[in-house]
Amino acid sequence: MENQKPPLPALKGIFFVTGTDTEVGKTWVSCRLLERAREAGLSCYGLKPVAAGCEETAEGWRNDDALQLMAASSVTLPYELVNPVALKAPVAPHIAAQQEGKAVTLARLAGYVRGALSAHKADLILIEGAGGWRVPLNDREMLSGLAAELELPVIQVVGMKLGCINHALLTAEAIQKDGLRYAGTMANCFGPMAVQEENLLTLRQHLPGAFAVL
Repeated sequence: MENQKPPLPALKGIFFVTGTDTEVGKTWVSCRLLERAREAGLSCYGLKPVAAGCEETAEGWRNDDALQLMAASSVTLPYELVNPVALKAPVAPHIAAQQEGKAVTLARLAGYVRGALSAHKADLILIEGAGGWRVPLNDREMLSGLAAELELPVIQVVGMKLGCINHALLTAEAIQKDGLRYAGTMANCFGPMAVQEENLLTLRQHLPGAFAVL
């Protein structure tokens, strides 16, 4: 089944997208889900509330992940609504914010997201996190708290590489312990991996919710 990867489902609803780690393809997967929604005739868009790692442009500081989400979306939003907190350095968000003398809080991020959601309706809305599940925003709060504050089901992107089983199971466990619904897993096969099929089977057996392979 994995060799003949089935088409992605055309999802409906609002989801928080997290990953087993940074650089596992959260944005790539989110864009594929948005594109699938567009192909199915659904309205959709993605948000990246906080992004660390931006380049200066004529329009201001821009993050590539946020720009990719905008390109894949059917609903056109201003950049500042898609990525309201754009931090310059490609490091952990709380450290990047400290370097810039900025205060990033859950209340602030939740306000930005709620504003976008109330002003722009769509069949599918993806809110992409930064890094993995337990990413600090400041000395007291984690980015995972945003999904909890908004009471969103969570999609986990698993980067298929050595060690992914442990990371994926621990992340799923943390999501559920936080009282959130684990909506499903997107297994991102972004490179060669020894015994990949066996790893996929193990993940499918142990993770709750839907399971798709890219």
